Amino acid sequence: MGLLAARPRRWTRRALVGLFAGPVFSATRGKGFAPDWQRFSDPATELEVYRLTNPAYATFLPAYYNRAVSRKGQFLLCWSDRTGSPQAFRLNLKSGEWTQVTDAESLDGSSLTLMPDEHSFCFFDGPSFKRVDFSRLREREIYRVPEGWQRCTGASVSDDGLYAVFVERQRDVSRLRLVTMVRGAAATLAESPWEMHEPMANPRRTQVLYRQADEALWLVNFDGQQNRRLKIAVGGLGPARWAPDGRTVLYLHLPVQKNELNTLREHTPDENLDKAVAKTSQFVHFDGNHDTSVFVGASRNKASPHILLLLRATQRELTLCEHRASDPTKVAPIFSANSQQVFFQSDKNGKTAIYRVAVERFVAETESES
Repeated sequence: MGLLAARPRRWTRRALVGLFAGPVFSATRGKGFAPDWQRFSDPATELEVYRLTNPAYATFLPAYYNRAVSRKGQFLLCWSDRTGSPQAFRLNLKSGEWTQVTDAESLDGSSLTLMPDEHSFCFFDGPSFKRVDFSRLREREIYRVPEGWQRCTGASVSDDGLYAVFVERQRDVSRLRLVTMVRGAAATLAESPWEMHEPMANPRRTQVLYRQADEALWLVNFDGQQNRRLKIAVGGLGPARWAPDGRTVLYLHLPVQKNELNTLREHTPDENLDKAVAKTSQFVHFDGNHDTSVFVGASRNKASPHILLLLRATQRELTLCEHRASDPTKVAPIFSANSQQVFFQSDKNGKTAIYRVAVERFVAETESES
């Protein structure tokens, strides 16, 4: 179903709102909620930590490779079941107030991402890929997964805001799709007998990085050319992401031997070069600041379930706070754009909640590009 087919239906819904008092649009989209922050001193470090959401209901960040925090740190895009079904919310990071910004039938919260101009965001609602502007909360369908196909895990938008990438599957075949944000025109970049997932557009080039389970990383150009498997270290593959300059891929290498340490590594596709950045205290998730001089990680160490900073130059770590999540792989810590805040999620106090800790004492401020 294309955009032209979708427009009459949206116009009819708007018309009905004007004609009747019935709830054609959700009564909760655009609804505000009071802050429920809690500030506390971390038991391990005594650093000040903010719990931004109430663990009485589950709240999550988008996928770790998507945009969640505005560049100036004014608001956070998240999703929660606090109204009874998974919906997206804009969380004001100055006042703590919430605004519900979707009324989705089947929201895929991991697909949420801010658009580069931060005036709108995108997400998958079942088979429908939608864009919503913050000012009027008006949604537009960009693309719909064809009948007979199912979408696989992961979706992202290019840094110029012109393209979206995701994967569709039909029986034993999966295909990587590139969709234009303006017209919704779709092209297939690659096909495979195994399931591709977590596609990530290169922030500086017309390339897409995608995964083959926890075995391999692949790279393909926007024109479908040079689809190739990257020669990364042999062993288990943890989270992977583009460096902000788009020249290298950072990833966690998980050794086969359990007594060995997980290692943060860097792969340069142009040179087919793969090297170790630093061994970690068992990181299972990570993010880097804008110049990748400092990394933040979530440790799976049961004796020390911590969020830590890793300084690249010295390869030394600093404990920020406890995460104590039941599943450390879901903690997914991320830096703010200026590297002065770290956000993460944990179910240590009940259902999953979002936390924030300031790191300006330890990390120099950086400025991301617009």
